[in-house]
Amino acid sequence: MEKIKREISIILPAYKERDNLAILIPEIEKEFDGSLLELIVVDDSSKDGTEELIGESNKRFGNLKLITRVPLSGVGSAIRDGYNAAKGEYILSADADLSLSVKDMFRLYQKIKEGFDMVVGYRYGPEGYYEKNNLSVKIKYLLSRPGSFLLRTLTGIKLRDFSNNSRIMRRDRWLELKTYEKSNSFLFEIIVKAARKGFAITEIPISF
Repeated sequence: MEKIKREISIILPAYKERDNLAILIPEIEKEFDGSLLELIVVDDSSKDGTEELIGESNKRFGNLKLITRVPLSGVGSAIRDGYNAAKGEYILSADADLSLSVKDMFRLYQKIKEGFDMVVGYRYGPEGYYEKNNLSVKIKYLLSRPGSFLLRTLTGIKLRDFSNNSRIMRRDRWLELKTYEKSNSFLFEIIVKAARKGFAITEIPISF
Protein backbone atom coordinates (compact mmCIF):
# COMPACT_ATOMS: atom_id res chain seq x y z
CA MET A 1 0.00 0.00 0.00
CA GLU A 2 1.37 3.41 -0.97
CA LYS A 3 2.21 5.56 2.04
CA ILE A 4 3.40 8.67 0.19
CA LYS A 5 0.94 11.55 0.46
CA ARG A 6 0.50 13.01 -3.02
CA GLU A 7 -0.01 16.74 -3.47
CA ILE A 8 -1.32 16.65 -7.03
CA SER A 9 -2.80 14.00 -9.30
CA ILE A 10 -2.73 14.59 -13.06
CA ILE A 11 -5.33 12.69 -15.10
CA LEU A 12 -4.72 11.95 -18.78
CA PRO A 13 -7.56 10.18 -20.66
CA ALA A 14 -6.08 8.35 -23.62
CA TYR A 15 -6.87 6.24 -26.64
CA LYS A 16 -4.04 5.39 -29.05
CA GLU A 17 -1.87 8.17 -27.60
CA ARG A 18 1.31 6.15 -26.99
CA ASP A 19 3.59 8.40 -29.08
CA ASN A 20 2.19 11.59 -27.53
CA LEU A 21 2.45 10.17 -24.02
CA ALA A 22 6.08 9.30 -24.66
CA ILE A 23 6.69 13.04 -25.10
CA LEU A 24 4.23 14.35 -22.53
CA ILE A 25 5.09 12.21 -19.49
CA PRO A 26 8.76 13.30 -19.20
CA GLU A 27 7.73 16.94 -19.77
CA ILE A 28 5.20 16.76 -16.93
CA GLU A 29 7.69 15.07 -14.62
CA LYS A 30 10.25 17.79 -15.34
CA GLU A 31 7.81 20.71 -14.94
CA PHE A 32 6.37 19.40 -11.67
CA ASP A 33 9.73 18.39 -10.24
CA GLY A 34 9.64 18.80 -6.48
CA SER A 35 5.87 18.32 -6.29
CA LEU A 36 4.47 15.11 -4.84
CA LEU A 37 3.02 14.11 -8.19
CA GLU A 38 0.79 11.21 -9.13
CA LEU A 39 0.25 10.70 -12.87
CA ILE A 40 -2.78 8.63 -13.91
CA VAL A 41 -3.32 7.52 -17.51
CA VAL A 42 -6.85 6.28 -18.19
CA ASP A 43 -6.61 4.22 -21.37
CA ASP A 44 -9.50 2.71 -23.33
CA SER A 45 -7.66 -0.54 -24.22
CA SER A 46 -5.32 0.93 -26.83
CA LYS A 47 -3.29 -1.66 -28.73
CA ASP A 48 -0.49 0.75 -29.60
CA GLY A 49 1.94 0.00 -26.78
CA THR A 50 0.49 2.44 -24.23
CA GLU A 51 0.54 -0.19 -21.46
CA GLU A 52 4.17 -1.05 -22.15
CA LEU A 53 5.14 2.64 -22.23
CA ILE A 54 3.52 3.29 -18.84
CA GLY A 55 5.31 0.28 -17.38
CA GLU A 56 8.70 1.45 -18.64
CA SER A 57 8.05 5.05 -17.58
CA ASN A 58 7.08 3.92 -14.11
CA LYS A 59 10.42 2.18 -13.69
CA ARG A 60 12.01 5.57 -14.26
CA PHE A 61 9.64 7.87 -12.35
CA GLY A 62 7.81 5.59 -9.90
CA ASN A 63 4.63 7.67 -9.72
CA LEU A 64 2.52 6.48 -12.66
CA LYS A 65 -0.73 4.56 -12.57
CA LEU A 66 -2.53 2.99 -15.55
CA ILE A 67 -6.28 2.42 -15.59
CA THR A 68 -7.28 0.17 -18.51
CA ARG A 69 -10.93 0.18 -19.56
CA VAL A 70 -13.07 -1.39 -22.27
CA PRO A 71 -12.58 0.33 -25.65
CA LEU A 72 -14.15 3.74 -26.29
CA SER A 73 -16.13 4.08 -23.08
CA GLY A 74 -16.37 7.88 -23.31
CA VAL A 75 -13.95 10.65 -22.45
CA GLY A 76 -16.18 11.94 -19.64
CA SER A 77 -16.26 8.58 -17.88
CA ALA A 78 -12.49 8.26 -18.39
CA ILE A 79 -11.87 11.56 -16.62
CA ARG A 80 -14.29 10.60 -13.84
CA ASP A 81 -12.54 7.23 -13.34
CA GLY A 82 -9.25 9.08 -13.09
CA TYR A 83 -10.64 11.58 -10.59
CA ASN A 84 -12.07 8.76 -8.48
CA ALA A 85 -8.71 6.99 -8.40
CA ALA A 86 -6.74 10.13 -7.55
CA LYS A 87 -5.07 10.48 -4.15
CA GLY A 88 -3.66 13.99 -4.49
CA GLU A 89 -4.92 17.06 -2.67
CA TYR A 90 -5.49 18.61 -6.11
CA ILE A 91 -6.70 16.87 -9.28
CA LEU A 92 -5.69 18.26 -12.67
CA SER A 93 -6.99 16.87 -15.95
CA ALA A 94 -5.72 17.48 -19.47
CA ASP A 95 -5.82 15.77 -22.85
CA ALA A 96 -3.02 13.39 -23.77
CA ASP A 97 -2.65 14.69 -27.34
CA LEU A 98 -0.21 17.53 -26.52
CA SER A 99 -2.92 20.17 -26.98
CA LEU A 100 -2.06 21.78 -23.61
CA SER A 101 1.45 22.82 -22.67
CA VAL A 102 2.83 21.54 -19.38
CA LYS A 103 3.64 25.13 -18.46
CA ASP A 104 -0.08 25.92 -18.61
CA MET A 105 -0.73 22.84 -16.46
CA PHE A 106 1.65 24.21 -13.86
CA ARG A 107 -0.03 27.64 -14.04
CA LEU A 108 -3.37 25.98 -13.21
CA TYR A 109 -1.67 24.32 -10.24
CA GLN A 110 -0.20 27.61 -9.03
CA LYS A 111 -3.54 29.39 -9.36
CA ILE A 112 -5.60 26.94 -7.32
CA LYS A 113 -3.09 27.19 -4.47
CA GLU A 114 -4.23 30.79 -4.05
CA GLY A 115 -7.32 29.39 -2.33
CA PHE A 116 -9.75 28.44 -5.12
CA ASP A 117 -11.77 25.22 -5.28
CA MET A 118 -11.55 24.94 -9.06
CA VAL A 119 -9.61 26.64 -11.85
CA VAL A 120 -10.58 26.28 -15.51
CA GLY A 121 -8.40 27.13 -18.49
CA TYR A 122 -10.03 29.19 -21.22
CA ARG A 123 -9.14 29.30 -24.92
CA TYR A 124 -11.47 32.15 -25.93
CA GLY A 125 -11.20 35.79 -25.02
CA PRO A 126 -8.33 37.95 -23.74
CA GLU A 127 -4.98 36.14 -23.74
CA GLY A 128 -6.51 32.74 -24.50
CA TYR A 129 -5.47 31.01 -27.73
CA TYR A 130 -7.07 28.34 -29.91
CA GLU A 131 -4.88 27.15 -32.78
CA LYS A 132 -7.03 26.34 -35.81
CA ASN A 133 -4.52 24.59 -38.05
CA ASN A 134 -6.81 22.19 -39.93
CA LEU A 135 -10.45 21.75 -40.93
CA SER A 136 -11.30 19.32 -38.13
CA VAL A 137 -10.02 21.71 -35.46
CA LYS A 138 -11.81 24.64 -37.09
CA ILE A 139 -15.09 22.72 -36.94
CA LYS A 140 -14.56 21.90 -33.23
CA TYR A 141 -13.84 25.57 -32.57
CA LEU A 142 -17.00 26.68 -34.39
CA LEU A 143 -19.07 24.26 -32.30
CA SER A 144 -17.46 24.70 -28.89
CA ARG A 145 -17.27 28.49 -28.67
CA PRO A 146 -21.02 29.13 -29.27
CA GLY A 147 -21.77 26.21 -26.92
CA SER A 148 -19.80 27.86 -24.13
CA PHE A 149 -21.51 31.20 -24.82
CA LEU A 150 -24.92 29.52 -24.64
CA LEU A 151 -24.11 27.79 -21.35
CA ARG A 152 -22.80 31.02 -19.85
CA THR A 153 -26.04 32.74 -20.86
CA LEU A 154 -28.34 29.97 -19.61
CA THR A 155 -26.55 29.25 -16.31
CA GLY A 156 -25.22 32.68 -15.42
CA ILE A 157 -21.81 31.16 -14.68
CA LYS A 158 -19.22 33.73 -15.70
CA LEU A 159 -16.71 31.47 -17.41
CA ARG A 160 -15.54 31.70 -21.01
CA ASP A 161 -14.87 28.03 -21.77
CA PHE A 162 -16.97 25.10 -20.52
CA SER A 163 -15.74 22.34 -22.85
CA ASN A 164 -11.99 22.49 -22.34
CA ASN A 165 -10.37 19.59 -20.47
CA SER A 166 -7.76 21.84 -18.89
CA ARG A 167 -8.79 22.30 -15.27
CA ILE A 168 -7.85 21.59 -11.70
CA MET A 169 -9.89 21.19 -8.54
CA ARG A 170 -9.51 20.24 -4.92
CA ARG A 171 -10.04 16.53 -4.35
CA ASP A 172 -12.18 17.11 -1.27
CA ARG A 173 -14.49 19.25 -3.39
CA TRP A 174 -14.64 16.62 -6.13
CA LEU A 175 -15.87 14.10 -3.56
CA GLU A 176 -18.89 16.34 -2.92
CA LEU A 177 -20.11 16.03 -6.52
CA LYS A 178 -22.27 13.36 -8.16
CA THR A 179 -21.73 13.22 -11.93
CA TYR A 180 -23.29 10.95 -14.54
CA GLU A 181 -22.27 12.06 -18.03
CA LYS A 182 -19.99 9.71 -19.98
CA SER A 183 -19.27 11.87 -23.01
CA ASN A 184 -17.65 15.28 -23.41
CA SER A 185 -20.75 16.69 -21.69
CA PHE A 186 -19.09 15.69 -18.41
CA LEU A 187 -16.93 18.81 -18.77
CA PHE A 188 -20.07 21.00 -18.74
CA GLU A 189 -21.71 18.98 -15.99
CA ILE A 190 -18.87 19.28 -13.49
CA ILE A 191 -18.68 23.07 -13.82
CA VAL A 192 -22.43 23.57 -13.47
CA LYS A 193 -22.69 21.31 -10.43
CA ALA A 194 -19.63 22.87 -8.80
CA ALA A 195 -21.08 26.36 -9.29
CA ARG A 196 -24.44 25.32 -7.82
CA LYS A 197 -22.66 24.10 -4.71
CA GLY A 198 -20.99 27.46 -4.33
CA PHE A 199 -17.44 26.40 -5.13
CA ALA A 200 -14.91 29.19 -5.56
CA ILE A 201 -14.21 28.93 -9.31
CA THR A 202 -11.93 31.06 -11.43
CA GLU A 203 -10.28 30.83 -14.84
CA ILE A 204 -6.94 31.56 -16.50
CA PRO A 205 -6.03 31.85 -20.18
CA ILE A 206 -4.29 28.90 -21.80
CA SER A 207 -3.01 28.07 -25.27
CA PHE A 208 -4.74 25.17 -26.98
